[in-house]
Amino acid sequence: MPTIKSLNKWANAHTYYPLDLLRISLGVFLFIKGINFISNSQILVDLIKPVQNLAGSMIIIHYVAPAHLIGGILIAFGLLTRWSVMAQLPLLFGAVLINFIGVMNTANLVIASIIFLICVFFLFYGSGKHSVDYYLKMEQ
Repeated sequence: MPTIKSLNKWANAHTYYPLDLLRISLGVFLFIKGINFISNSQILVDLIKPVQNLAGSMIIIHYVAPAHLIGGILIAFGLLTRWSVMAQLPLLFGAVLINFIGVMNTANLVIASIIFLICVFFLFYGSGKHSVDYYLKMEQ
């Protein structure tokens, strides 16, 4: 537990507005992806076509869109950022992996890889100083 507190202290002391903008844009991107999957579910069905015969493919379809919607909002506001990012990591890892199982789409692979790396960064960095988490922590 002392390591998380020391990481939070370091992150709060070394916070920058570009990192907050990156966190907000990550949340907005994930939220828009969730809306995209809900409005056009055929895209999601086509994406998981290579693994449709595996058990749990229907669970994947019903997990991806809500996780992107809720996680995107929470990440954008900086509320429960680490938990939200942890919920996104399996989805993003699957997005990277699905390019190697199915048809390789370089653009999707690059986007999924970049978003995955940004999520890993925010898993360790946290939400930063300009977030709801920091505001609630300072209220106590």
